This record gives sequence, C-alpha cells and structure tokens, in this order.
Amino acid sequence: MLLEENKALLRSLVEAENKRNLALLVELMAPDYVDNAIQLRSREEYKQMQTIVGNAFPDFHETIEDITAEGDKVWVRFKATGTHKGEYRGIAPTDKKFTLTGVLIYRIVNGKIAEKESGVYDFLDFYKQLGVIEYKGFPDEVK
Repeated sequence: MLLEENKALLRSLVEAENKRNLALLVELMAPDYVDNAIQLRSREEYKQMQTIVGNAFPDFHETIEDITAEGDKVWVRFKATGTHKGEYRGIAPTDKKFTLTGVLIYRIVNGKIAEKESGVYDFLDFYKQLGVIEYKGFPDEVK
C-alpha cells in the first residue's frame, strides 16, 4: 500500500502546483527538500520558483501522463501547458502557448517528498515554442 500512498503524494503535489496552493506544497515536502533537477535547496526556494512560474504562465497546468512507484522512488511522466504572459528568466512575455513534457524522479521519506532526484525536460522545444530560439533540427542529409 505504501507505493500507492507515494503515488498519491505526487498527485497531490501536481494538484497543489496547478491550484497555486503554496501552503500545501510546503506541507507535502520534507523540511530539508532538495530539487537536484533545477538546483533548488529548500522548500522556500521551491515556493519562489512556483511563484515565478505562476506569474510568467498564469494558466500553467501540469498533467500526469504516467506514474510508477518502486521502493522510496516515484517516476512521473508529465505534460505541462501554458501561455507566456509574464517575464520569465529575463524573457519578455511572448503571449505564445507551449507544451512541455518531461520525466521526473522523486524520493519519498516518511510520507513527505524529500528530493527530486532528477528531471528530464524538453526545454529545447519549450524555448522554440516561445520563439526564443530557432531550431531547425537535423539537416535533410542526416535523416
């Protein structure tokens, strides 16, 4: 049953992120939470990042596509969507919609999210969708 509880914990995290419920985010995370994927070292830094994302992409919404648990680990394949309405990492709003996909690995300790061990995000496609970079793919002769 613990595996199902761990998956439910991650579903609650995504729901809290989608509702911008920062108080619940803190409640779900261990006091010494670490995010190795984007180099955050505390729950407070995570809350700050969520505020930045919410201000830049007010309609940001994350969906769990697949979720798997084994031992103290939970793997989540997700899809996030939104519209770039506010400044993000020095990039002025583009009003462009995006879809971001990725895979995240979390570690659960004593019923709390202790660590995001790793994350694989398709940021190349994300920035391409915002019009920040131009990526043409491989030359035709490579295909």
